This record gives sequence, structure tokens and C-alpha cells, in this order.
Amino acid sequence: MEYHPISVTELNTYIKGKFQEDEYLNNVLVKGEISNFKHHYTGHMYFTLKDENSLIKCVMFKTYTPHLDFVPKDGMKVIVLGSVAVFERDGVYQIYAKAMKQEGIGDLHAEYEKLKAKLEQEGLFDKMHKKPIPFMPKGIGVLTSNTGAVIRDIINVSTRRNPKVSIKLFPVPVQGQGAAQKIARAIEIMNEEKLVDVLILARGGGSLEDLWPFNEEIVARAIYDSSLPIISAVGHETDFTIADFVADLRAPTPSAAAELAVPNIAELTLKLRGYENRLKNALSKKLEVMKLRYEKFMKIAAFTNPMQKVNESYMVLDEQTKRLVNSIELKVTEKKNDMLQWVTKLDTLSPLKTLTRGYCMANFHGKLIKSSKDLKPGDEISLRFADGQKGAKILEK
Repeated sequence: MEYHPISVTELNTYIKGKFQEDEYLNNVLVKGEISNFKHHYTGHMYFTLKDENSLIKCVMFKTYTPHLDFVPKDGMKVIVLGSVAVFERDGVYQIYAKAMKQEGIGDLHAEYEKLKAKLEQEGLFDKMHKKPIPFMPKGIGVLTSNTGAVIRDIINVSTRRNPKVSIKLFPVPVQGQGAAQKIARAIEIMNEEKLVDVLILARGGGSLEDLWPFNEEIVARAIYDSSLPIISAVGHETDFTIADFVADLRAPTPSAAAELAVPNIAELTLKLRGYENRLKNALSKKLEVMKLRYEKFMKIAAFTNPMQKVNESYMVLDEQTKRLVNSIELKVTEKKNDMLQWVTKLDTLSPLKTLTRGYCMANFHGKLIKSSKDLKPGDEISLRFADGQKGAKILEK
């Protein structure tokens, strides 16, 4: 009997038909724990269903996802209703889920939530403890596996942005037993040696189990106690570990961490040149304005004929002096006239004026004699005339 080879497609089609013929596989109820969950932008959900010994891939198309009463996450224990069929292109069989309900939360996920709540209550996630990332670091420390795409991506991005930046790799296991202790110790050593300005803690994506070292308390406390700022870049953009919450800055991917840690020299140079040109233009305009102001001021009389203002001030001073002198002279004349009037009045009233008309005043011991009764024979008196004074003696009463 002669056998003819068949194509891979024919084989996969045959196997697919066998699956479709099995009524049990067309309506199966399976329980397990979700892992590697991805909610695609198209609306479809892709994940792995596993137990202690095995796993199977699952897909739930967007036709059925609106009927879910919960948001699937890694670590959740669920019961899935669907059919098992072959995906011909890849030659793999998987569950095409039509319905899913939550049975419980997996042990790892429950442990994750418990530790997260504990550390958050202790303040390890507080923004006030976050250290700023240096603007222009000279050295960057990378804690990750020394093999794989992560370190290559970080090196490529960093050197492209700044060829002079120094990258120091501290190889650590990023999954498996004992990985958390080695990661924590690496953080301590980098802090003790002070070899870099900032640390990047990185690894690629994976399941909750794969990322578990970054969810352990020893790593969280090592990050919190670090004096060096730490950027966490663990897993994909949708993966969140406890290390992400404690770190000073979280990057969605290792490449993004390199971009956050290393400034783009070309962009900075371009920006500085822009600032330089703006400064030159501003200075040029300022000088032009100052020149115009200078030329305007130099045309003012104070600069063209500086003595004019002084001479004008002299003229004003002379005028004020003349007015002051005239005012004083006028005041003196007025006072003289007033004085002459008073002198004339006093002269008119003066007793001496009366004496010029032939009268005289008789004084006895310095007292003016007003009555003949004030004298007796023998008294010597003084007679005051207009042109002098003479003595006299009373001879008879």
C-alpha cells in the first residue's frame, strides 16, 4: 500500500475536524487560574488557563465580553464555558470561551494584594518619599539579566540619546527562586559603591509568576531604602508590580526607562541653540532700543548746551534776588515813614515843645511843682527852660 504525504494545512484541517466531531469538546466547562491576560484593543481577550500541572490557551471574542460581570485579571480563579478547537494557522488547540464567571482569586494574586495594602499603609508608596531623577546623569546602573533584549534595548536607547553616558550592568536573575534576594542585594551594593547617579530596575513581560520577584517585600524595602533614585521598568505597560509603586518613577517599558533617565543630547543642543538665538535677538533689539534712546537724549538741550540750564537758573536767581531787595527796601521805607509819623506825634505832645514858647518847668527835689502851695520861702528849686536849666530860691510866700 502506497502512502502519499499531505501538507501541514491538510493535517491541521483533519485534526480540527476531529475536534469538531467531539460533542464533549464543543461544550466544555473548565476551571483554572488566569495568567498572561491581555485585553486587545479590538475588544478580544486572550489569556491562559492553568492549574498546578497544566495550562491551555484561551480566547474570548468581543461578542461575548460585554456579558462579563467582572474585569478579568491575572491570578483570578475562573470557570470558563466554551469549545475546544484547533487554530489551523498555528496548529494549536485552545478554548474559545463563550462565558466566564469568577470562582475566586488565586493565591499569588491574593498575596500580592495583601502585601500591596500593607506597604501602602506604611507609606512606602507616598509621593513625598519619591526622589527626583537627575536631569543629566553621568552614570546609569541597570539591574536586569545579562542576556535578553532588555539590556540591549536600554543600551541602544541610552547611547543613541547620549553617547557619553556610562551604563553599568549589574546582572541579576529576574525570575525564579532566590531572585528577589539577589535583586535587593544588588540595590544595596549599588548604593554602597555610589557608582551611578540613577538605577533602572528592568525585565521583560511575563505572567504574574514570572514577575513575582518584583512583588516581594524584600525588593520593595530595598527600593524604598535606596538613596539612589530608581526607575522601575518591569513587564509591559499593563503590568504593575509592587516595585513600580515603591520606585521613584515607573516606566511602561525598559526602553521608556532609558528615555526617562537619559536626556536627548541632540534635542538639548537644538533647544540651547534656540535659546542662544533668542538671547542674541533680544540683546540686539535691546541695544537698538538703547541706541535710539541715547540719540534721543543727546538731542535734548541739557546735553547740546549744558550751561543753558545753569544760566537760566542764574537769571531766575537774579530776578528773585532783585525782587527780594526791592521788597526789603519798600518795607524799610514804609517803616521809616511810620516812624516819622510817630516821631512827629511825639514831638507835638512833648513838654519841651511848650517850653519854646516861653514857658519853663519848676522842679523841687526832682518833683514837678504844680501848685504854689508846694513851696515855702527859702526853698531852692530848679527851672527848666527850652535852652537849658537854672536854679532859683523862693524869697517870699
